[in-house]
Amino acid sequence: MKERHLNNKIYFNEQSYTCHTHIIPIIEKHKYLGRGTKVLEVGCGFGGNLRPFLDLGCQVTGVDILESSIERAKIELNIEGRNNLELITSDIYDIDYFKQQFDVIIMKDTLEHIPNQELFLSLLETFLKANGVIFQGFPPWHNPFGGHQQMCKSKVLSKLPWFHISPRFLYKNVLKIFGETSIKIKHLLEDVYDTRITIQQFKKMVKKGNLKIVSEQLYFINPNYEIKFNLKPKKVLTILSIPYLRDFYTTTAYYILKKNKSI
Repeated sequence: MKERHLNNKIYFNEQSYTCHTHIIPIIEKHKYLGRGTKVLEVGCGFGGNLRPFLDLGCQVTGVDILESSIERAKIELNIEGRNNLELITSDIYDIDYFKQQFDVIIMKDTLEHIPNQELFLSLLETFLKANGVIFQGFPPWHNPFGGHQQMCKSKVLSKLPWFHISPRFLYKNVLKIFGETSIKIKHLLEDVYDTRITIQQFKKMVKKGNLKIVSEQLYFINPNYEIKFNLKPKKVLTILSIPYLRDFYTTTAYYILKKNKSI
């Protein structure tokens, strides 16, 4: 699994496949995608999720806080000669870059890394057109690998489910004992553990703002696993969508949001 994150091309292609095969069909149920559709991805990384939207002719903007990711995205997406692609290195809270509004905003595996998520969602809503939609996809904290421990150098920890939900001090000590670097520990604590999110927390945050959930899909087998492990995606049965408990067996949650006033 770690190879996929270290090999930029593999990771890019996996993102593109999952977005094309599983995410775009969900969005198209609620919003037209094609020429003239303005799409923003927050936390675009290497740009794998952007390619299917570009192929549809959408006007695409990708933003990421890491300059290295944006530079890689420029290579993977062959930015030269494209007139429907803009890639920006920026903190999303620097709103000077985003005076325009978008038809579609996508965030996949990003929200769980952002602090002050309630404030962030209210900010995101200001970038959305009145009839626009937001796609949010994130792994609930309590799922077997919700701590992103698959990124650990230790072969034991990278395959050990649920140990990330232990108290912070214990989690930190386990990472140290198994030889994780100080940089990796800092990332797992500050950018994953401290910013973790559950399904219930997400729903509460949405309810407090001017957004509304119009589509929810919980997966027992993540759509990402289709190309990674040749596993067919499996949805969580409605009867098993039990608050709190569902977080432990939901590997990813997909949502479509709209502004309250547009519904």
